This record gives sequence, C-alpha cells and structure tokens, in this order.
Amino acid sequence: MTDAPDAPDTLARWRGLADGCVLLDGFHALKHAVRFGAEIPVAVTADRRAALALADELAPDVRPRLDALLTEVPEAVYASLVARPHPTAVAALAVRPARAAQLALLARLPRTAPVVVLDDPRNLGNAGAVIRLAAGFGATGVVTTGTVDPWHPNVVRGGAGLHFATAVERLTVDELPPGPVFALDPEGDDLRGVKLPDDAVLAFGSERSGLSPALRACADHLLSLPMRPQVSSYNLATSVAMTLYHWSASGGASA
Repeated sequence: MTDAPDAPDTLARWRGLADGCVLLDGFHALKHAVRFGAEIPVAVTADRRAALALADELAPDVRPRLDALLTEVPEAVYASLVARPHPTAVAALAVRPARAAQLALLARLPRTAPVVVLDDPRNLGNAGAVIRLAAGFGATGVVTTGTVDPWHPNVVRGGAGLHFATAVERLTVDELPPGPVFALDPEGDDLRGVKLPDDAVLAFGSERSGLSPALRACADHLLSLPMRPQVSSYNLATSVAMTLYHWSASGGASA
C-alpha cells in the first residue's frame, strides 16, 4: 500500500484549491475522473479502507491511483468539505479542463459522434444525467446555453464524474459547434424516419419551456419523439437517451 499524504497537509491543500477546482462528490465521480485522465490534486475519505475495498470490487483498474490519492480524515472534517456528504464518504478536487481545449474538441471536423445541446436547462440533476449519457454513447460533447454552469457541483454529481469523458462547455446559441442542427420539437418529423449523421448537433429545449426562439430559428431540422397521445412530454435525459440510441442503432459510430 502506498503511504497516504498527511491529513493536515491535505486539508490545507484542499482549502487553497477549492475555489478554482471541480468538486468530485463520491467514489464513482472520483473513479470516473481518474479513469478518464482528470488531474486530481487532492482526494479525501472518511474511511480509506472502505473506499479501497470499493475500488477492489468495482474499479480495480484505478485502484493503485486511488491508493496514492486518498487521504483519510475524520468524518466531521470530511462532512465540512461538501454540501451533502455522499454515502461513500469520498470527495476530491479536480482541475477543470481548459476552455480552449474543450472548444477545439467541439469544433473539430469531421466528427465521428454528435454534439448534444441543452438549451437553457434548469434542473442540475437532469443536466448531469445527460452528460453521463453522452459519455456512455461516446458523444463528442455536451453544450449548454443559458445561465446554468455545466460544471456546477450538482451537475458533476449527477454526471458521476463523466464530465472528463466528453467535452462540456457553456456557449451562446450563436457560438454552437458546426454541423447540421437537429432540434427536438413536438411539431417536428418523427425521429424514427430520419438518419442522424455523425456530425449532427442535437438540440433539446429546457424542461419547462422547450426550445428558445433563437435555437429553433437556427435549426436545420425539427424532430419529434414517438409519444402516446395525451402524454405531454418525456424527461430531458430520457429524450436525449432515445435520440442518441436512435443515432447509434442506425449506424452511428457507437454501434
């Protein structure tokens, strides 16, 4: 076993970095961030033995790295570092990827997988779930418009740390990555009759008000999801999952 850093040094380092880093809340967020190459300057746990046992069971590929990273601190100290203590009693700070590098990934052509756009999302957990889906399908990235920071701790928690497996940025509608824009709208053509190209920009409206006029105006195609009459809508993450599955099942790169 690797010797863990001293707790006082770790806490001083945490306090010095907290304002400028991304909070990884829970074992799974830390596991995914490590797995996808995040720079993690500090990580703590209230139960180091239990955290490493989880790694042995669920993530043996990153166990040596977690062994080197995790410092055990008293439970009260751990709880003071996070807004909502996670059942796994693990937390870490990660360096947010450089915006220029993220934008370059989003803009690069040709693309082998779509970009997902969330137009002014309001629910932080939903945004995180979409990022988790996008990572799972190998999407190029997730872009949000509006006021929500897609790297907010609650979004990162909902995404289980998979922000580091795809490009995640906030842009205006005028700044969207290149590619044909397919926007989901109840008045659009049935998704099942359309083949989505790998360079598609897939746009989804907010949970309450749908697509903004600006994004609807720039859409090249409007698409609708199959839905039983009198059912008003799907959850945002469900809509994204259905659309990405259709892309992959009809010959997308993830297939």
